[in-house]
Amino acid sequence: MFGYYLDLALRSLKRNKVLTVLMVLALALGIGAAMTTLTLLTLLSGDPLPGKSGQLYYVQVDPYPKDHPFSHSDKLPWLMTYIDAMNLVRAHRAQRQVAISMSTMKLTPTTTQQRPFFSNGVMTTAEFFSMFEAPFQYGGGWSAADEEGRAKVVVIAESLNNQLFAGADSVGRTLRINDQDYRIIGVLKPWAPQPHFYSLYLGGRDYGDGDTVFVPLQSARAAGMDPVNSFSYEASDRTKLETSTSIWLGVWAQLPDAAAVSSYRSFLTDYAKEQVALGRFQQSRVGLSGLMQWLDDQRVVPDNVRMQNGLAFSFLLICIVNTVGLLLAKCLRRSNEIGVRRALGASRPAIFAQFMVEAGLVGLAGGMLGLLFAEFGLWCIRRQPAEYASLAHLDVSMFASTFAMALAASLVAGILPAWRACAVTPAPQLKSA
Repeated sequence: MFGYYLDLALRSLKRNKVLTVLMVLALALGIGAAMTTLTLLTLLSGDPLPGKSGQLYYVQVDPYPKDHPFSHSDKLPWLMTYIDAMNLVRAHRAQRQVAISMSTMKLTPTTTQQRPFFSNGVMTTAEFFSMFEAPFQYGGGWSAADEEGRAKVVVIAESLNNQLFAGADSVGRTLRINDQDYRIIGVLKPWAPQPHFYSLYLGGRDYGDGDTVFVPLQSARAAGMDPVNSFSYEASDRTKLETSTSIWLGVWAQLPDAAAVSSYRSFLTDYAKEQVALGRFQQSRVGLSGLMQWLDDQRVVPDNVRMQNGLAFSFLLICIVNTVGLLLAKCLRRSNEIGVRRALGASRPAIFAQFMVEAGLVGLAGGMLGLLFAEFGLWCIRRQPAEYASLAHLDVSMFASTFAMALAASLVAGILPAWRACAVTPAPQLKSA
């Protein structure tokens, strides 16, 4: 029977070409707008480390001075002092723990054909790569001994390796950073978590291409590299970041289960109380936020993206209502045809199925056209100067979702006209035929 209903639906759609085009176009416009904004929202709010994010926690303490405006606020500072960050890292109370800061680094190529250029670099501790599962193409990361010994070693991204060494294995070669030579010990494969959760509030980019240079924290500081972002409570507090009260480091801990989280939270609370007793802290408040909760709290998805998504789905709803009206108009014009079919023995479920198949065909056609509109919308987004613009692409799942949404929207739109068609009684229609 489905083939029969399909044949009837095709004949009906061909018979009323103007209405058919209007329905398909209305649905396609709504689907295109909704899928454009939904794709972008999904990309920006996705899990940057699937399978690992549930074990990663952002660590916060409260070093605010007594008279600081935020000392009684519910919000804890985003960053930490060097003293606190290194105390927590060296305590080894988590499975893994890292301290991170961003720095602008001057890179000087070894060949005279290339000019020096600046790049955002990452100053971090030894467990960064294993904690965040950064994949290596050549070599590996540095050790804790390298960190403590302030070894001048560096890990670079594949993009930089391609630019400077034509993609060859560059482990053991030299990269000049801020006029000092560093030995390359590792080259990463393409790696760019979206968003760049580890650099939030550190001065790096939230989205887009990954960072290109990774240097041991203590080595970087010994070489005079400064963080992009640091916040001081005193005017001269930035002169010696290792001993000052300036906050400039983000700290992450890997805690594999609930017991580890509870134990680490207790340790963190005890540490804060100890610092209060020493007179460094005024309060013993601490924070331990899971990766996804941290991203949600920091509202990494721009508000305008959420607003655009809401507006797009409101527009889709309007398009569905318009499609309902057009399908209902077609139904009313076909009352005589429906009455004849009922008189010949067609049941109400058969009439309902016939009209739902017709609505489904409209949905499939709207989905195909809506896919083109969505691709055009994403192309327009990629032309914007926003950090996340380059991410605006349809993947396989969103491609399938476009047709699923179009089919669902058309079937929802077809319910009322199909029900109205079922309610047609044969006798009055036969009399007027």
